[in-house]
Amino acid sequence: MTVQYPFLIALAVVGTGAAVLAYLRLQRRRTAALRVAGLGLTAAGGRGAVRRHLPYILFLAALPMLLIGLARPSAELPVPRVSGTVMLVFDVSNSMAATDVEPSRLAAAQSAGANFVDQQPSTVDVGVVIFGQGGLLTQTPTDDRAAVKNAITRLSTSGSTSLRQAILTALSAIVGEPVELPTQEDAAPPDLGYWGSATIIVFSDGQETESPEQAQAAAALAAAAGVRIETVGVGTPQGTTVEVEGYQVATALDEQLLTDLSAITGGTYHPARDAAALHDIHRSIDLRITTEPEYIELTALFAGSALLLLTLGGLLMIRWYGRIV
Repeated sequence: MTVQYPFLIALAVVGTGAAVLAYLRLQRRRTAALRVAGLGLTAAGGRGAVRRHLPYILFLAALPMLLIGLARPSAELPVPRVSGTVMLVFDVSNSMAATDVEPSRLAAAQSAGANFVDQQPSTVDVGVVIFGQGGLLTQTPTDDRAAVKNAITRLSTSGSTSLRQAILTALSAIVGEPVELPTQEDAAPPDLGYWGSATIIVFSDGQETESPEQAQAAAALAAAAGVRIETVGVGTPQGTTVEVEGYQVATALDEQLLTDLSAITGGTYHPARDAAALHDIHRSIDLRITTEPEYIELTALFAGSALLLLTLGGLLMIRWYGRIV
Protein backbone atom coordinates (compact mmCIF):
# COMPACT_ATOMS: atom_id res chain seq x y z
CA MET A 1 0.00 0.00 0.00
CA THR A 2 1.22 3.51 -0.80
CA VAL A 3 0.07 6.86 0.56
CA GLN A 4 0.17 10.35 -0.90
CA TYR A 5 0.81 12.10 2.43
CA PRO A 6 3.10 9.85 4.53
CA PHE A 7 3.36 12.33 7.42
CA LEU A 8 -0.30 11.67 8.23
CA ILE A 9 0.55 8.01 8.91
CA ALA A 10 3.11 9.11 11.50
CA LEU A 11 0.52 11.49 12.91
CA ALA A 12 -1.98 8.62 13.11
CA VAL A 13 0.47 6.49 15.09
CA VAL A 14 1.53 9.29 17.43
CA GLY A 15 -1.98 10.73 17.78
CA THR A 16 -3.58 7.37 18.50
CA GLY A 17 -0.89 6.51 21.05
CA ALA A 18 -1.34 9.86 22.76
CA ALA A 19 -5.14 9.45 22.80
CA VAL A 20 -4.86 5.98 24.34
CA LEU A 21 -2.45 7.22 27.03
CA ALA A 22 -4.74 10.16 27.78
CA TYR A 23 -7.72 7.82 28.11
CA LEU A 24 -5.82 5.47 30.44
CA ARG A 25 -4.68 8.43 32.57
CA LEU A 26 -8.23 9.72 32.70
CA GLN A 27 -9.47 6.33 33.86
CA ARG A 28 -6.82 6.13 36.60
CA ARG A 29 -7.78 9.58 37.86
CA ARG A 30 -11.44 8.63 37.80
CA THR A 31 -10.76 5.42 39.73
CA ALA A 32 -8.68 7.30 42.30
CA ALA A 33 -11.39 9.90 42.75
CA LEU A 34 -14.01 7.19 43.31
CA ARG A 35 -11.82 5.52 45.89
CA VAL A 36 -11.32 8.79 47.79
CA ALA A 37 -15.09 9.27 47.77
CA GLY A 38 -15.56 5.71 48.98
CA LEU A 39 -17.46 4.72 45.80
CA GLY A 40 -14.89 2.64 43.99
CA LEU A 41 -13.90 0.01 46.51
CA THR A 42 -15.08 -2.78 44.21
CA ALA A 43 -13.87 -2.75 40.62
CA ALA A 44 -16.59 -2.88 38.02
CA GLY A 45 -16.60 -5.99 35.84
CA GLY A 46 -18.68 -7.93 33.32
CA ARG A 47 -21.29 -5.93 31.45
CA GLY A 48 -20.40 -2.81 33.45
CA ALA A 49 -16.82 -2.86 32.20
CA VAL A 50 -18.00 -3.37 28.60
CA ARG A 51 -20.41 -0.44 28.81
CA ARG A 52 -17.76 1.72 30.42
CA HIS A 53 -15.01 1.20 27.84
CA LEU A 54 -16.48 -0.05 24.53
CA PRO A 55 -17.79 3.30 23.15
CA TYR A 56 -14.44 4.97 23.84
CA ILE A 57 -12.53 2.07 22.26
CA LEU A 58 -14.63 2.54 19.10
CA PHE A 59 -13.91 6.28 19.11
CA LEU A 60 -10.17 5.66 19.55
CA ALA A 61 -10.15 3.06 16.75
CA ALA A 62 -11.83 5.55 14.39
CA LEU A 63 -9.06 8.14 14.87
CA PRO A 64 -6.22 6.36 13.00
CA MET A 65 -8.62 5.27 10.26
CA LEU A 66 -9.62 8.88 9.62
CA LEU A 67 -5.99 10.02 9.50
CA ILE A 68 -4.98 7.14 7.20
CA GLY A 69 -7.90 8.00 4.93
CA LEU A 70 -6.71 11.62 4.76
CA ALA A 71 -3.28 10.32 3.69
CA ARG A 72 -4.89 9.12 0.40
CA PRO A 73 -3.84 5.46 0.56
CA SER A 74 -3.89 3.26 -2.54
CA ALA A 75 -3.02 -0.35 -3.25
CA GLU A 76 -2.41 -2.51 -6.31
CA LEU A 77 -5.28 -4.96 -6.39
CA PRO A 78 -6.29 -7.64 -8.93
CA VAL A 79 -9.40 -6.35 -10.69
CA PRO A 80 -11.54 -8.84 -12.64
CA ARG A 81 -12.53 -7.73 -16.13
CA VAL A 82 -13.39 -9.08 -19.56
CA SER A 83 -10.26 -8.69 -21.62
CA GLY A 84 -8.07 -10.34 -24.22
CA THR A 85 -8.44 -11.07 -27.92
CA VAL A 86 -11.49 -12.26 -29.85
CA MET A 87 -11.18 -13.43 -33.45
CA LEU A 88 -14.46 -13.31 -35.39
CA VAL A 89 -14.20 -15.96 -38.11
CA PHE A 90 -16.76 -15.83 -40.94
CA ASP A 91 -17.54 -18.61 -43.38
CA VAL A 92 -17.83 -17.00 -46.84
CA SER A 93 -18.18 -20.20 -48.87
CA ASN A 94 -20.91 -20.47 -51.51
CA SER A 95 -23.29 -22.25 -49.15
CA MET A 96 -23.45 -19.11 -46.96
CA ALA A 97 -25.52 -17.45 -49.70
CA ALA A 98 -28.44 -19.74 -48.78
CA THR A 99 -31.59 -17.98 -47.59
CA ASP A 100 -32.90 -20.42 -44.98
CA VAL A 101 -31.84 -17.65 -42.55
CA GLU A 102 -33.07 -14.30 -43.83
CA PRO A 103 -31.89 -12.38 -45.72
CA SER A 104 -29.07 -14.91 -46.17
CA ARG A 105 -26.78 -16.91 -43.92
CA LEU A 106 -23.85 -14.58 -44.55
CA ALA A 107 -25.85 -11.37 -44.15
CA ALA A 108 -27.32 -12.62 -40.87
CA ALA A 109 -23.85 -13.58 -39.63
CA GLN A 110 -22.53 -10.15 -40.59
CA SER A 111 -25.30 -8.45 -38.63
CA ALA A 112 -24.66 -10.69 -35.62
CA GLY A 113 -20.92 -10.03 -35.80
CA ALA A 114 -21.36 -6.26 -35.96
CA ASN A 115 -23.77 -6.36 -33.03
CA PHE A 116 -21.29 -8.49 -31.07
CA VAL A 117 -18.56 -5.91 -31.67
CA ASP A 118 -20.81 -3.12 -30.37
CA GLN A 119 -21.35 -4.99 -27.10
CA GLN A 120 -17.68 -5.53 -26.24
CA PRO A 121 -15.81 -3.43 -23.66
CA SER A 122 -12.75 -1.45 -24.71
CA THR A 123 -10.51 -4.02 -22.97
CA VAL A 124 -11.27 -6.58 -25.70
CA ASP A 125 -9.36 -6.48 -29.00
CA VAL A 126 -11.33 -7.90 -31.94
CA GLY A 127 -9.98 -9.24 -35.22
CA VAL A 128 -11.68 -10.62 -38.36
CA VAL A 129 -10.88 -13.72 -40.43
CA ILE A 130 -12.79 -14.91 -43.48
CA PHE A 131 -12.51 -18.39 -44.88
CA GLY A 132 -13.62 -20.45 -47.84
CA GLN A 133 -11.13 -22.94 -49.23
CA GLY A 134 -8.42 -20.88 -47.52
CA GLY A 135 -8.29 -18.44 -44.63
CA LEU A 136 -7.61 -14.70 -44.85
CA LEU A 137 -6.98 -12.24 -42.04
CA THR A 138 -8.89 -9.08 -43.02
CA GLN A 139 -8.50 -7.19 -39.73
CA THR A 140 -5.77 -7.68 -37.14
CA PRO A 141 -6.97 -7.59 -33.51
CA THR A 142 -7.70 -4.00 -32.50
CA ASP A 143 -9.82 -1.90 -30.17
CA ASP A 144 -10.92 0.23 -33.17
CA ARG A 145 -14.57 -0.85 -33.42
CA ALA A 146 -15.21 1.07 -36.65
CA ALA A 147 -12.33 -0.72 -38.41
CA VAL A 148 -13.62 -4.12 -37.30
CA LYS A 149 -17.17 -3.40 -38.44
CA ASN A 150 -15.90 -2.12 -41.80
CA ALA A 151 -14.06 -5.41 -42.29
CA ILE A 152 -17.28 -7.31 -41.53
CA THR A 153 -19.39 -5.33 -43.99
CA ARG A 154 -17.06 -6.13 -46.94
CA LEU A 155 -17.72 -9.88 -46.90
CA SER A 156 -19.02 -11.76 -49.96
CA THR A 157 -19.43 -15.45 -50.79
CA SER A 158 -17.24 -17.65 -52.99
CA GLY A 159 -15.52 -21.04 -53.03
CA SER A 160 -15.71 -24.08 -50.76
CA THR A 161 -15.14 -24.50 -47.02
CA SER A 162 -12.07 -25.31 -44.92
CA LEU A 163 -12.66 -25.02 -41.19
CA ARG A 164 -9.07 -26.19 -40.74
CA GLN A 165 -7.78 -23.10 -42.51
CA ALA A 166 -10.22 -20.91 -40.60
CA ILE A 167 -8.86 -22.04 -37.22
CA LEU A 168 -5.20 -21.96 -38.28
CA THR A 169 -5.53 -18.42 -39.70
CA ALA A 170 -7.19 -17.19 -36.50
CA LEU A 171 -4.48 -18.87 -34.39
CA SER A 172 -1.79 -17.23 -36.51
CA ALA A 173 -3.31 -13.81 -35.80
CA ILE A 174 -3.43 -14.55 -32.06
CA VAL A 175 0.15 -15.82 -31.66
CA GLY A 176 1.67 -13.43 -34.20
CA GLU A 177 3.27 -16.03 -36.48
CA PRO A 178 2.13 -18.56 -39.11
CA VAL A 179 0.60 -21.72 -37.63
CA GLU A 180 0.38 -24.99 -39.54
CA LEU A 181 -0.49 -28.56 -38.67
CA PRO A 182 2.39 -31.09 -38.63
CA THR A 183 2.90 -32.59 -42.07
CA GLN A 184 3.75 -36.03 -40.64
CA GLU A 185 1.45 -38.04 -38.41
CA ASP A 186 4.13 -38.76 -35.79
CA ALA A 187 5.49 -35.20 -35.75
CA ALA A 188 5.07 -33.17 -32.57
CA PRO A 189 2.61 -30.27 -32.81
CA PRO A 190 4.14 -26.78 -32.72
CA ASP A 191 4.50 -25.10 -29.33
CA LEU A 192 2.40 -21.93 -29.58
CA GLY A 193 2.71 -20.88 -25.96
CA TYR A 194 -0.33 -20.23 -23.78
CA TRP A 195 -2.99 -17.73 -24.86
CA GLY A 196 -5.67 -18.20 -22.23
CA SER A 197 -7.28 -14.81 -22.82
CA ALA A 198 -8.00 -15.48 -26.52
CA THR A 199 -11.26 -16.74 -28.01
CA ILE A 200 -12.15 -17.73 -31.59
CA ILE A 201 -15.80 -17.34 -32.62
CA VAL A 202 -16.68 -19.17 -35.84
CA PHE A 203 -19.83 -18.22 -37.78
CA SER A 204 -20.47 -21.10 -40.20
CA ASP A 205 -23.00 -23.59 -41.52
CA GLY A 206 -20.46 -26.37 -40.94
CA GLN A 207 -20.54 -27.54 -44.57
CA GLU A 208 -16.92 -28.74 -44.55
CA THR A 209 -15.44 -29.78 -47.91
CA GLU A 210 -12.21 -31.14 -46.40
CA SER A 211 -11.72 -33.98 -43.96
CA PRO A 212 -13.41 -33.23 -40.62
CA GLU A 213 -10.38 -34.80 -38.90
CA GLN A 214 -8.21 -31.95 -40.22
CA ALA A 215 -10.50 -29.36 -38.66
CA GLN A 216 -10.51 -31.30 -35.39
CA ALA A 217 -6.71 -31.45 -35.41
CA ALA A 218 -6.60 -27.67 -35.81
CA ALA A 219 -9.03 -27.32 -32.90
CA ALA A 220 -6.78 -29.57 -30.77
CA LEU A 221 -3.89 -27.24 -31.58
CA ALA A 222 -5.96 -24.30 -30.34
CA ALA A 223 -6.86 -26.20 -27.17
CA ALA A 224 -3.18 -26.90 -26.45
CA ALA A 225 -2.52 -23.15 -26.69
CA GLY A 226 -5.35 -22.37 -24.25
CA VAL A 227 -7.51 -20.80 -26.98
CA ARG A 228 -11.23 -21.52 -26.73
CA ILE A 229 -13.38 -21.91 -29.84
CA GLU A 230 -17.02 -20.88 -29.76
CA THR A 231 -19.01 -21.98 -32.82
CA VAL A 232 -22.20 -20.37 -34.11
CA GLY A 233 -24.30 -22.50 -36.44
CA VAL A 234 -25.81 -20.33 -39.20
CA GLY A 235 -28.59 -22.09 -41.09
CA THR A 236 -31.21 -24.77 -40.49
CA PRO A 237 -30.87 -28.57 -40.36
CA GLN A 238 -33.60 -28.82 -43.01
CA GLY A 239 -31.51 -26.61 -45.27
CA THR A 240 -32.31 -25.32 -48.72
CA THR A 241 -30.69 -25.02 -52.13
CA VAL A 242 -28.24 -22.43 -53.38
CA GLU A 243 -27.15 -21.67 -56.93
CA VAL A 244 -23.45 -22.28 -57.60
CA GLU A 245 -22.14 -21.68 -61.12
CA GLY A 246 -25.58 -22.30 -62.61
CA TYR A 247 -26.31 -25.44 -60.57
CA GLN A 248 -28.75 -25.85 -57.69
CA VAL A 249 -26.82 -27.34 -54.75
CA ALA A 250 -28.46 -28.61 -51.58
CA THR A 251 -27.02 -27.25 -48.33
CA ALA A 252 -27.93 -27.79 -44.67
CA LEU A 253 -26.48 -26.89 -41.30
CA ASP A 254 -23.97 -29.45 -39.96
CA GLU A 255 -24.32 -28.99 -36.20
CA GLN A 256 -22.31 -32.06 -35.24
CA LEU A 257 -19.00 -30.87 -36.66
CA LEU A 258 -19.39 -27.40 -35.15
CA THR A 259 -20.27 -28.95 -31.79
CA ASP A 260 -17.21 -31.22 -31.93
CA LEU A 261 -14.84 -28.36 -32.75
CA SER A 262 -16.01 -26.22 -29.83
CA ALA A 263 -16.04 -29.16 -27.40
CA ILE A 264 -12.39 -29.98 -28.14
CA THR A 265 -11.36 -26.59 -26.73
CA GLY A 266 -13.88 -26.41 -23.89
CA GLY A 267 -16.07 -24.01 -25.83
CA THR A 268 -19.76 -24.15 -26.68
CA TYR A 269 -21.83 -24.58 -29.82
CA HIS A 270 -24.53 -21.93 -30.24
CA PRO A 271 -27.43 -22.73 -32.58
CA ALA A 272 -28.77 -19.67 -34.38
CA ARG A 273 -31.45 -20.73 -36.81
CA ASP A 274 -33.01 -17.34 -37.43
CA ALA A 275 -31.93 -13.72 -37.62
CA ALA A 276 -33.31 -12.87 -34.17
CA ALA A 277 -31.25 -15.59 -32.48
CA LEU A 278 -28.13 -14.45 -34.31
CA HIS A 279 -28.70 -10.84 -33.30
CA ASP A 280 -28.67 -11.81 -29.62
CA ILE A 281 -25.81 -14.30 -29.89
CA HIS A 282 -23.50 -12.03 -27.87
CA ARG A 283 -25.63 -12.77 -24.79
CA SER A 284 -24.79 -16.48 -24.85
CA ILE A 285 -21.07 -16.27 -25.60
CA ASP A 286 -18.95 -16.04 -22.45
CA LEU A 287 -15.62 -14.34 -22.93
CA ARG A 288 -12.62 -14.77 -20.66
CA ILE A 289 -12.64 -13.07 -17.28
CA THR A 290 -9.10 -12.13 -16.32
CA THR A 291 -7.58 -10.16 -13.46
CA GLU A 292 -5.36 -7.18 -14.08
CA PRO A 293 -3.42 -5.23 -11.45
CA GLU A 294 -4.84 -1.77 -10.89
CA TYR A 295 -4.12 0.90 -8.31
CA ILE A 296 -7.25 1.53 -6.26
CA GLU A 297 -7.55 4.48 -3.88
CA LEU A 298 -8.66 3.26 -0.46
CA THR A 299 -9.64 6.63 1.06
CA ALA A 300 -13.36 5.82 0.95
CA LEU A 301 -12.76 2.45 2.62
CA PHE A 302 -10.90 3.93 5.59
CA ALA A 303 -13.20 6.95 5.89
CA GLY A 304 -16.30 4.76 5.73
CA SER A 305 -14.91 2.39 8.38
CA ALA A 306 -14.09 5.32 10.67
CA LEU A 307 -17.56 6.77 10.22
CA LEU A 308 -19.09 3.40 11.02
CA LEU A 309 -17.08 3.10 14.25
CA LEU A 310 -17.96 6.67 15.30
CA THR A 311 -21.64 6.08 14.60
CA LEU A 312 -21.67 2.78 16.49
CA GLY A 313 -19.85 4.31 19.44
CA GLY A 314 -22.25 7.26 19.53
CA LEU A 315 -25.31 5.01 19.39
CA LEU A 316 -24.00 2.90 22.28
CA MET A 317 -23.36 6.03 24.34
CA ILE A 318 -26.89 7.29 23.71
CA ARG A 319 -28.43 3.90 24.46
CA TRP A 320 -26.48 3.26 27.66
CA TYR A 321 -26.05 6.79 29.02
CA GLY A 322 -28.57 8.92 27.19
CA ARG A 323 -25.87 11.27 25.90
CA ILE A 324 -22.61 11.41 23.90
CA VAL A 325 -19.75 12.20 26.28
